[in-house]
Amino acid sequence: MKHCYGAALAAGMALLMAVGCGSGDSSSSSTGDTGKTATSTDNGGAKKLKIAVIPKGSTHDYWKALHAGANAAADELKVEIVFKGPLKEDDREDQIKTVEDFVNDKVDGIVLAPLDNQALAKPVEAAVAAGIPVVIIDSSLKSDKFSSYVATNNYKGGQMAGEEMVKLLGPKGGGVIMLRYETGSASTMDREQGFMDVVSKAKNIKVLSANEEGGATADSAQQKAEGLLGGFKNSDGSLQAQGIYCPNESTTFGMLRVLEENKWAGKVKFVGFDSSPKLIDGMKAGEIDGLIVQNPFKMGHDSVTTMVNVINKKPFDKNEDTGATLVTKDNLSQPDIAKLVAPPQD
Repeated sequence: MKHCYGAALAAGMALLMAVGCGSGDSSSSSTGDTGKTATSTDNGGAKKLKIAVIPKGSTHDYWKALHAGANAAADELKVEIVFKGPLKEDDREDQIKTVEDFVNDKVDGIVLAPLDNQALAKPVEAAVAAGIPVVIIDSSLKSDKFSSYVATNNYKGGQMAGEEMVKLLGPKGGGVIMLRYETGSASTMDREQGFMDVVSKAKNIKVLSANEEGGATADSAQQKAEGLLGGFKNSDGSLQAQGIYCPNESTTFGMLRVLEENKWAGKVKFVGFDSSPKLIDGMKAGEIDGLIVQNPFKMGHDSVTTMVNVINKKPFDKNEDTGATLVTKDNLSQPDIAKLVAPPQD
């Protein structure tokens, strides 16, 4: 069912000057303004809509692909986007400030991937109260004030990972370890819950650990994984666990490093989430058995398209599932899968 939400700002409001890192923001912890700023008008001479796209972070390949999708929509619709987010995916204060800065800049709309489902609720509600509609992407928010939610069905993605783990372990089963991401990130929490709901029902699987968090970077995840797996190391150097699951790119890569360094890679069933060249290399080498891969390019593209429809009071989806796909070594060479695991990046 289609809905129309949000109010369009006046088409003749004064032209806003686009400057690096947002208007008046000199914070060194954020990425710069990489929106389309070559011109401020479309071919008809009317003022371009200016839409802020705020990711959770700026270093992972996932966000670079999402940026490319947002830019593609901007080209199609002749709007301007400004893409800006924290360097690290745990800098809530920086993301809150970024939202507030864009509100002060009076952008026409905000597309946001909230780092924390509670901490970003008030800034979003303040933006909407100021007449700036918000579309939430990637990870849900505890608020009913935003116009639309464009994201992966993360709980379903977690279930897919759990089902693949059960399949990989087979009738013999075994012990499973899950390294979480970080409390407050709704998307990964849903993926963790979906996985746990599946494997906990399997009679031949024992969950050895499911409470440790890897944190926002691959380095922090590697450090946490080293300590976690060290507690399940046998006297002969082998690993007690038969299966491992990680719910995002950074935890998956941090865990992969530890498995490789300890010569456990390929000896334990390993299912991760998201894609990057290094993770795909790990899959080709037989070190990763499955990856639940999202479609960040589509998410970026469709969220900007949705925002333009919100502003122009045209029909749009209140909720859009951008999809998740199980990628394995067997289907990796298929054209549609190859395109999904290596999307364009900006």
